[in-house]
Amino acid sequence: MPLTRRRSLAVTAALAAVCGAGLTQPTPASADAATDRAALAQWWAPVNFQDVDSTGETALGGKSDYITSYDYDGDLNGRNNWENTSQFPLAAHVYYSVVQTPSFSYLLYTYFHPRDWSDGVLDNYQEDLTEHENDAEGVLVVVANDGSAHGQLKAAVTVAHSNFYSWVPSGSDFTSGQETVDGTLKLQGDPHDDGHGRPFTTQQPNTHAAWAEGYLSQERSQYASGDGIVYYPGSTAEVPSGSNDRDVQYTLTDVFAANGMWANRTLTTLFATTDNFAGDDSSNPYGAKCGAGGVLGPANGACATDAANPPWAWDDSNDLPGRGYLATNPAELVWDYFDWPGKPSSPDLAYTWDQYNGITS
Repeated sequence: MPLTRRRSLAVTAALAAVCGAGLTQPTPASADAATDRAALAQWWAPVNFQDVDSTGETALGGKSDYITSYDYDGDLNGRNNWENTSQFPLAAHVYYSVVQTPSFSYLLYTYFHPRDWSDGVLDNYQEDLTEHENDAEGVLVVVANDGSAHGQLKAAVTVAHSNFYSWVPSGSDFTSGQETVDGTLKLQGDPHDDGHGRPFTTQQPNTHAAWAEGYLSQERSQYASGDGIVYYPGSTAEVPSGSNDRDVQYTLTDVFAANGMWANRTLTTLFATTDNFAGDDSSNPYGAKCGAGGVLGPANGACATDAANPPWAWDDSNDLPGRGYLATNPAELVWDYFDWPGKPSSPDLAYTWDQYNGITS
């Protein structure tokens, strides 16, 4: 939606300057600063409960719900990820990026799946009609830079397809802004470190919409007494032992790593456009093709092509912030979503680090 709805000319000009800088290549950060950002992302990396559905023609016994990397099969071809899901182990990776202003650090985590699929049961009209190759959902974690080593957790925004949902942990002074806070962000300790509280997210099976854990009754039930995988940040990219593995470590991968997601955004085998992962509806020599699990069936075009967006193209079109702002301009989005003591009268766009827009001072 147009920024001019509620922005002063000064803020609009500042945003234009930020976006214009995106045409430049970021300069390398100092080793210490880069290490600090990576450590901050590691500290606040979420614990993620992935609910698993083992039924349906394209479920692969639950494997279709495992998180992994887009190159899990050893290549940078997004158009064979659906087919290769059954042929390769799905080691757990989560992508991240860090954007900073003097006041806040915005930590974005992306969960990738090779399949967005359906079990063929029409219990959710919007989610069960079609399938598509590749899927990316995630969560923005907002941390106040209070001078401590890891800052103070203030809020989170999760991605459920074309909708964003906002959360605050207990004790946060963030409240509803232009968008109503949807609930409490639970914290969960990690048995592989000192056990400090981390954002606790959950993903639905099939379509992998992300929420704060405990918000959805179905996911509460599955976490308590059903099946699913609990992913913890760690030093090893582990492969789940099955559809009910409650301790799987994932490793973090920087979106801006050399030859990484951002660097390859113009690689046409991986991205159909810079805003869309490449995915097709081709045949599958190893089993059911994309679309076979959708209620419409493959004959009726139930496999959407090039349907998954990378984080810099995520959008909630019903909300004011623009397309991709969750990654590229999070200060604007958070200013809209939340209120807090001392909140400025306009968004603080004085980014000190925003590689999406070439800002690496």
